[in-house]
Amino acid sequence: MKSRYIGFVSTNGGTAMLFWGYLVVLVGVWCVYASLSEMSSMAPTAGGQYHWVSEFAPPQHQKFLSYIVGWICMTGWQAGLLSVSFLVGTIIQGLIVLNDATYTFERWHGTLLVWAVVSFAVIFNTYLARRLPAIEGIVLTIHVMGFFAIVVPLWVLSPRATSQDALLTFTNAGGWPSTGLSSMIGILTPMGSLLGFDCCVHMAEEVEDSGRTLPCSIMWSVYLNGAMGFIMAITMCYCLGDLNSVLETPTGYPFIQVFYNATQSNAATNVMVTIIIITLAACCVSLVATCSRQLWSFARDKGVPFSDWLAFVSPTMHIPLRAILVSLCVTCIVSLINIGSSSALNAIVSLGVVALLSSYYITIACLIWRRIYGDVLPPRRWSLGKHGLAVNIASLIFMTPVLFFAFWPAATPVEPSTMNWSVVMFFGVVIWSLIYYFIWGKRSYIGPVRVVKRDLE
Repeated sequence: MKSRYIGFVSTNGGTAMLFWGYLVVLVGVWCVYASLSEMSSMAPTAGGQYHWVSEFAPPQHQKFLSYIVGWICMTGWQAGLLSVSFLVGTIIQGLIVLNDATYTFERWHGTLLVWAVVSFAVIFNTYLARRLPAIEGIVLTIHVMGFFAIVVPLWVLSPRATSQDALLTFTNAGGWPSTGLSSMIGILTPMGSLLGFDCCVHMAEEVEDSGRTLPCSIMWSVYLNGAMGFIMAITMCYCLGDLNSVLETPTGYPFIQVFYNATQSNAATNVMVTIIIITLAACCVSLVATCSRQLWSFARDKGVPFSDWLAFVSPTMHIPLRAILVSLCVTCIVSLINIGSSSALNAIVSLGVVALLSSYYITIACLIWRRIYGDVLPPRRWSLGKHGLAVNIASLIFMTPVLFFAFWPAATPVEPSTMNWSVVMFFGVVIWSLIYYFIWGKRSYIGPVRVVKRDLE
């Protein structure tokens, strides 16, 4: 995932921003996911963020805030599934270009590959659902071993940049007034590769001992992937090679060109890129599970149109089959945008980052309110102890500038083709959810905590 952002980081901040920004983001992300881990131990539920907001927000705002967070979180995961499926499809196209110079990179080819990838992920989540744990174990092995299969050849074969150029030279190729501003915009590069570790939360009702398993799973994901990502970031900083050839690559993906420049071998490059394709395809499988459970849970609480239909669980497969198929349809339909405009699809990819960060922000803010003004927090088996409030506040301090700059375009002057349209899409989703809430959802949506209290009474 790190290599996807080479073009972006070369415009805003350079490799120095990739290195130092990654360190800053890694500390901030640890605070964010530690906060979410503690909440997952307090209330392990498929609803995740919107359920926690319903539990920790001020009583008079619980219903409204949890409803909005439900829509934002659902949008974030659906956009995330589309973005990773799009990555896999277009990386495959990039490999075709590498091996066949006569191939023409058509956008509609990429869309068809997106359909194939997400269909593959849906098959694993339906007919092969019971074998997912074993398959994920195999993929984890490929993930770790493949990491070394990529990093070692790059260090051995690539031309090496000096530490001055790799770690201390910040760039501003986006036309911004200062290098500092450009670097702040470039912080999206490490941020985008360290999101989504909470996906297991939405499987809470299908996991044994979830109050302990979920937070441990989240934090170990942060530690393992954070460490591997940092090593990969350093590798890219030193082994990037000729930047012009990397950015002008016909494959569409700079990291493919980096691999080829290092190895000078199509076969070796194919193997290295295939490792990334396998891990991203496995990520799609997990994202389908996450998206469907998030949608199913929100439908169970009457938060979306056709809630009763979407909340159906297959009596034979024991999975939310309709929610899975809706996630498939959403990805296939929205990916058609790529045929007309790749810029619009890139905005949807950015939307996933913004939506997830926003859901984290509101949820942790509600937890802070509860710690200061509300009742005693529920018991949990994974706790931040006396440092909880400090970690929660640090999370918000970290996410505030990241959220702000996530809406900015990569360069100036800004034109329709270079505009970051995620701001329009994000607030479009919020406005739509508000319209639906006041017309229909206000009467049908109760909120998970109120449902629990009513059942207890």
